[in-house]
Amino acid sequence: MSTQPAGEPTPNRAVRNRREETYTELRGMLLRGEFGMRGRLVELHLAQRLGVSRTPVREALVRLVADGLVQRLPDGFYTARPNLPELRDLYELRITVELRGITRALESDAVVHDAALLEPLRDRWRALRSDMPAPDPGFVSEDEDFHRTLLRSSGNRQLTETLESVTTRIRPVRMYDYLTEDRIERTVTEHLDIVEHVLAQRLPEALTALRRHVGESLDVVEKRAAHAIAQMALHQG
Repeated sequence: MSTQPAGEPTPNRAVRNRREETYTELRGMLLRGEFGMRGRLVELHLAQRLGVSRTPVREALVRLVADGLVQRLPDGFYTARPNLPELRDLYELRITVELRGITRALESDAVVHDAALLEPLRDRWRALRSDMPAPDPGFVSEDEDFHRTLLRSSGNRQLTETLESVTTRIRPVRMYDYLTEDRIERTVTEHLDIVEHVLAQRLPEALTALRRHVGESLDVVEKRAAHAIAQMALHQG
């Protein structure tokens, strides 16, 4: 029989919560530019700063490597600097690929977007509008799923695979887009606008809305990433 007091988390749950909290806090610190440019992230110092053991810090750093916010070198973990020139080039490719999913349907009556994919997508984003998520860099996963499904619905698998390759490379910087309530709300609203246009066969309107949406995202992430780089420079040394 368990002697765990009612209402208190089990030890396993407490460990999971501590790991997630450590990861979330470190991710936020990195996105705010609270470490020096290419600064080494020392587990012991971070553990002391966060008031946790080294184990959740080490696990968080491994996850942040996968996120692209941290680099792992032979002598330890380091902050990854956003590459803004590359970002603009990759966004140009992203816009070209995503718009092609709509323009090919405009050019040929044989190309019809798959409603079986788009209707659940629309319903998902309607639910998000009804219960708006809090700002969180992890919202980038929801956003990527929207754009991937929208493009997939156009029927060209190679376009979708190209988009997935691009989004993997820009994901670390795109996290900067979801740090405020207004950007979450605007993303939800614009996604619904786009998918509803496509479902209603209003393809010119969908094309305009998608181009504007991706362009605005680029402007936001560039500004916020540049600010983070400036903050890193202040913490250098």
